[in-house]
Amino acid sequence: MRACLWVFAVVLVFGFVDGKRVERLRTERISGSAGDVLDDDPVGRLKVYVYELPSKYNKKLLQKDPRCLTHMFAAEIFMHRFLLSSPVRTLNPDEADWFYTPIYPTCDLTPMGLPLPFKSPRMMRSAIQLISSNWPYWNRTEGSDHFFVVPHDFGACFHYQCDFPVSLGADLVVCLHFIGHRWEEPDPAFWPHRLTTNPPNATNLLKGVLEEKAVERGILPLLQRSTLVQTFGQRNHVCLNEGSITIPPFAPPQKMQAHQIPPDTPRSIFVYFRGLFYDVNNDPEGGYYARGARAAVWENFKNNPLFDISTDHPTTYYEDMQRAIFCLCPLGWAPWSPRLVEAVVFGCIPVIIADDIVLPFADAIPWEEIGVFVAEEDVPNLDTILTTIPPEVILRKQRLLANPSMKRAMLFPQPAQPGDAFHQILNGLARKLPHDRSVYLKSGQNILNWTAGPVGDLKPW
Repeated sequence: MRACLWVFAVVLVFGFVDGKRVERLRTERISGSAGDVLDDDPVGRLKVYVYELPSKYNKKLLQKDPRCLTHMFAAEIFMHRFLLSSPVRTLNPDEADWFYTPIYPTCDLTPMGLPLPFKSPRMMRSAIQLISSNWPYWNRTEGSDHFFVVPHDFGACFHYQCDFPVSLGADLVVCLHFIGHRWEEPDPAFWPHRLTTNPPNATNLLKGVLEEKAVERGILPLLQRSTLVQTFGQRNHVCLNEGSITIPPFAPPQKMQAHQIPPDTPRSIFVYFRGLFYDVNNDPEGGYYARGARAAVWENFKNNPLFDISTDHPTTYYEDMQRAIFCLCPLGWAPWSPRLVEAVVFGCIPVIIADDIVLPFADAIPWEEIGVFVAEEDVPNLDTILTTIPPEVILRKQRLLANPSMKRAMLFPQPAQPGDAFHQILNGLARKLPHDRSVYLKSGQNILNWTAGPVGDLKPW
C-alpha cells in the first residue's frame, strides 16, 4: 500500500498534469560559508612551484599504460597537467607558497584495471630524496609547504585489492596478481600474502589482513608533515591526516556530457543503484565488503518495486541516473566511489551510506543540503527513510543539484573551468595560508625519520 501511495505521490510531484510539469526545476544557490566558497577564485591567492622530475615518475608510467587517464584515480595525472599551465604556477621557487611533486603512484594497473601500489612507497621515497637533494625547499620544512596527490583507495596508506585469491589447501591462501605476462605473488617484502591460520573463510580473512596491514603501516612516514590531496576520507582513520584535502574521484567529464538527456525528463525511478552487493572474489558472503551495507540493501529491497537495483551495468546507466530521484552511494571497500560524482552531476539526490565519511570539498559543497545520510545500521529501514522525506524537501535538494557550480566542483574537465575540482583544490590550499612559522625548522633540526617503515618500503626504486 505504501508503495502505491508513493508511486502516486511521485507522479503528482514529478510528473505532469494537463500536459505541463507541475514543478519545473529551477536552480537554487545556497548562501553562507559553504555555498559561497564554491565560486572563490584562487588566482592571486597562492603561487605553486612544480618540481621538474625525471619522466620515470610520471610520463613514462602513463606511456606504459594509457588506461591511467580514465580510471578513477586519474586526478593525479590531470592535476599535474592543469598546474603546468595554471596562472597560479610560478617558475621562481623562492616566491612559491606551495610545492607540488608530480608523481603518479597509482598508474600501475592489472588487466582488470586495479592499481598495484606495491612500489608506491618506494617511488614516493625516491622522489622525496630527489627533491630534497636538488632543491633546498623540502629541507626547510620537511614537506610542510608541499602537497601530494594520492588518490588511491586508502590514500597514502597505499592499500591494494587482491585480484585472484587462490586456496592452496585448508591452511594456505595466496594472493595472486597479473604482473607482466603471468600471475604471480607480488613482492613479499611489501608484506606477507600467505595465511597459515586455517581460517573458516580464508578469502575473507586475506582481504581483511591486507587492509589491516595497510592501516597498520599508516601513511608513509615521509609524508606525515605534507598536505595530502586524496579521495579517501574517513573520520578518525589513520589514513587521513588532519589538514588533508578530500577530493572527488575522477569521472570522465566528456563521457558524462555525451549521455546528458533533456533536463525536463521526468524522474520516474524512485531509488537507483548499479554495482556489486557482494565481492564474490574477496568476500562472497558480504560480511566484510561494505561492512555488510550493500548486502543489506540487496537482501531487503531486491523485490521492492520502488528500488531499481541490480549488479547489471546497462549502457543506459547514465541516462537512468538522470531519471532517478535517489541514487544510492554506499561504501565499498573504501567509503567513497565515483557514484557520488555521477549522482551530483546528473541531479540525482545522493543517498550516502558510509559512516564517518569525509566528503569531497566539505567546506564548499553543502552535502547536508543536497544529499541524504543513512547510517549503515539503518539500511533495512531505507524504504521508510526515503518515502517519508517531504516532497518540498526533495524539490529543494534537486534545485540545489541543478546549480551548475555544484556539478563543476565535482569534475576535472579538460580544459579546466572556473570553479571546477582543480580550482576547489587550489582554494583549499589557499585557505591554509599563510603557513605557520612553526613549520620552518631550525638549522640542523630534523623531525621525520627516513628509516621508519617496513623493510620493503626502504628498498631503492
